[in-house]
Amino acid sequence: MARSQSANQELTEVLNQLWHLDTNRLKPGTDYIISLQGRAGYVAQGSNYARDKARAPLFTYVNEDKLKTVKTFAHFINLLDNYETSTGVSETVTSEELQENRVFIDAMVETDLMKSAHKYLVKKGQSPSDTTQFKRQLYDIWFRLYHRDRSGGEDSCGFEHVFVGETKYGREVMGLHNWIQFYLQEKHNHIDYKGYKARDNKDSPDEDDHVLNLQFSWKGLVKPIGGSFIGVSPEFEVALFTIIFLMSTEKMTSVVVKIDEYVLELVVYRHGQSIGTSYPKLLSSNNRDL
Repeated sequence: MARSQSANQELTEVLNQLWHLDTNRLKPGTDYIISLQGRAGYVAQGSNYARDKARAPLFTYVNEDKLKTVKTFAHFINLLDNYETSTGVSETVTSEELQENRVFIDAMVETDLMKSAHKYLVKKGQSPSDTTQFKRQLYDIWFRLYHRDRSGGEDSCGFEHVFVGETKYGREVMGLHNWIQFYLQEKHNHIDYKGYKARDNKDSPDEDDHVLNLQFSWKGLVKPIGGSFIGVSPEFEVALFTIIFLMSTEKMTSVVVKIDEYVLELVVYRHGQSIGTSYPKLLSSNNRDL
């Protein structure tokens, strides 16, 4: 995808349309409350020590009723325990887990948001118009297993990396860019939020922001910086990153877009015909200039 203004402008329009269609998105201050606390510091490469600038968890409150009653959230949560998070350890997918994957895709494709994304991709010649074939395409992009660690069997997929998180050789955290997984792991004391990341004080996030750059430790390993949407629905993230993935053939695609009040860099790495990783980087919010 060329990094021209016209391409980004078109993508900005499409992604804002998805943003407005994200009726399942949780409202900050009402459906969830976050506590940003301190600005996280520098972590040396290869180090698993980070000064804790946040004594309390990131999430003070989340309306769990919504997570249980909104279909896409509920089906998404069912998938989070289906993976072996260490790379190099082959995944075993049971028939029950395959069914859970399909049910989640079915629920997403029923939403107006995903219907709009599908329509755009069909118009661009990137997706089949047939819904069943589109579901198969989503499955291949997000759930098809592949080798992330060459030493073992098929140990990873896009969904696992982006939404669940992985550890590499017991030394580093990879992926884990999803707020629901973050919240649930934090609730079970598996994640320790260390603080938000910002380039300078002008760039500091607010507690009603829907995108954050943050630092945390998970399974005793530090992630120096990770970008994550906050409060959005699973279908919004899947649709957004699927569009960027399909609109480019590059190994790594990076586009700058403005969604609502946020100027974001959206990054997608491909792994063959599947997503290797994808995440947002908050560049500025509240309509401030870059």
